[in-house]
Amino acid sequence: MNAATEMSDIIGEEHIGTSIETPLRTDAFEINDDVKIELIQKHFREIMFLLGLDLRDDSLNGTPHRVAKMYVKEVFSGLNPANKPRIKLFDNKYQYNEMLIEKDITLYSCCEHHFVPIIGKAHVAYISKGKVIGLSKINRLVQYYAKRPQVQERLTNQIAEGLKEALQSEDVAVIVDAIHLCVSSRGVQDISSSTITANYSGAFQKAKRKEEFLSLIRK
Repeated sequence: MNAATEMSDIIGEEHIGTSIETPLRTDAFEINDDVKIELIQKHFREIMFLLGLDLRDDSLNGTPHRVAKMYVKEVFSGLNPANKPRIKLFDNKYQYNEMLIEKDITLYSCCEHHFVPIIGKAHVAYISKGKVIGLSKINRLVQYYAKRPQVQERLTNQIAEGLKEALQSEDVAVIVDAIHLCVSSRGVQDISSSTITANYSGAFQKAKRKEEFLSLIRK
């Protein structure tokens, strides 16, 4: 094993993240989705061949295209800024000034170290600064950031920053509770543990607000 490979194994096992921004090349979107699907299909076919699979089999023959299309259009669609949900703000006409919580938002992401699923729930809260957004937009924003290779810490922070930007408010809280298949299905193979990360901003940094949020999502 060379030094570079050994270091990549260490980083993968230690769950290290680099920054709040997803590492992307500057030319990431110079080719369109159709070309990406065609190229990924070709490379995934080669991976399957190297694993010893017989791609002449009817069940396997279409797999490279299915995987390529899934990667570009679904699992990693959140990499493309063009897919970021458009969020319209509305006046807070009800004058609701307490926290609004949307909990148990189903979340599917992918570990960037092993490319296996991260499955969990996101709990989100915000306090209006005079504007509100449709509830479904919160879900869509969570899914947008989840649909890319991730580490959970970065995902949590990206959701929080995305909501603050959309809401024009610093009063945002995010908790992500997830199972990592890189832990449960390989390596240590611990099927009972989950990972919890949190981001508290603005009013939620105050102990009373934080405890209220935590108390309500436990119910």
